[in-house]
Amino acid sequence: MNIEKYSIGIGDRFGMEGAAQLRAIQQVRNNGISVVPVWNKSNREHTIIGTVPEDVRKAADVAVKDSGWNDSYYIDADHIGLATVERFLASCNFFTIDTADFIGNPAPDETRSAFIKAMDRFKGVLKIPGVEAPFEITDRFLVAVADKYVLAVQEAGKVYRFIAEQKGKENFIPEVSFDEAKTPQTPPELFFILGALAHEGIPVQTIAPKFSGEFLKGVDYIGDLSQFKKEFEDDLAVVAFAREVFDLPRNLKLSVHSGSDKFSLYPIMHEAMNKSDAGLHLKTAGTTWLEEVIGLAAAGGEGLTFAKELYAEAFRRFEELAKPYATVIHIDRGALPDPKEVDTWSATEFVETLTHDQSCPRFDSQFRQLVHIAFRVAADMGPRFRRLLYLHRETIEANVTRNLYERHLTPLFLGTTVKQRHTHATNVTPASPA
Repeated sequence: MNIEKYSIGIGDRFGMEGAAQLRAIQQVRNNGISVVPVWNKSNREHTIIGTVPEDVRKAADVAVKDSGWNDSYYIDADHIGLATVERFLASCNFFTIDTADFIGNPAPDETRSAFIKAMDRFKGVLKIPGVEAPFEITDRFLVAVADKYVLAVQEAGKVYRFIAEQKGKENFIPEVSFDEAKTPQTPPELFFILGALAHEGIPVQTIAPKFSGEFLKGVDYIGDLSQFKKEFEDDLAVVAFAREVFDLPRNLKLSVHSGSDKFSLYPIMHEAMNKSDAGLHLKTAGTTWLEEVIGLAAAGGEGLTFAKELYAEAFRRFEELAKPYATVIHIDRGALPDPKEVDTWSATEFVETLTHDQSCPRFDSQFRQLVHIAFRVAADMGPRFRRLLYLHRETIEANVTRNLYERHLTPLFLGTTVKQRHTHATNVTPASPA
């Protein structure tokens, strides 16, 4: 099983928007670019909502059948480790192995020594084609890399081998994530991480490095665009070089996590991918839930009432909702609008405040982040929420398709930027099927 050149994580919190997302991917294909979908949902999200991995598989299979999708698709066990992987084995064929808990912890002496010996041939001047400056590789540098990353790689190896023993090594896509490191990997660090993965026997197909700046949930990138551009281009070059040097899979590519709504980055990534003929996996999912809330609010009536009640409850339960996402949200609770004020808003006012349109004066990124992490509240509301989703399918699906196609897939894979638009309650119209 080999992941295609371009892939995008889709999925959604409640498993109802698969067909709408596939329509967006089909529209990209109609423009000549092949992108494959990867449904992803983490163990954390399953725990919060009360779903199980089999629910994602069922939702994906239904969406594929209903949409007439006849190409590859994958189900991602998102951010798993040895403690959580087993429940995903039957349903998933893509496994994102999370190393966060082990980064920065020194490996056992024997493991560290074996890594340094295997990388000894690279000591001296290391030149990576496509990276401007050469690097001086010393014993001290290799020891530092080993102490920071080799235990994490060793743990990833344990998880990979467990999956391979249960499913067969040809029957799944292995991804390894290092994006939760405290600092971005330098080009030589990423190179030797890939060397360590090869030494560990992990045929990694996608790797998620850490980038500078902030990748917060549901909002645009915060950081220096020129710095991101350099890091992204350097990482593409490292991946291409490491594939050759370490005999890693030919389709090995970068994976960018928390990729939803990173609108300022998509043109940079598109240009870099075109220049180097590189593949990419963009992990998104959470903002599909926001399009559901936008659709309900835009519908007015009971849908708008529900959206307002959702916000009020999220505001009340702020600490509980924010705790699991503390590292990927920046919300000043004191700056959030009071629920009593929100209760007076029209459908248009609510929608414009929530919709990620930075040209709109009403847009509030902190309001959006709070609603983003409030899906637990909707889950607690149970049947009422799902009934409203079914009642307003046309509006919601139009939002989901348009958001994914126009604002994510188009600038990233087609290189065309669609002008931001306000999503007023009065002008939401269904997207045309691909």
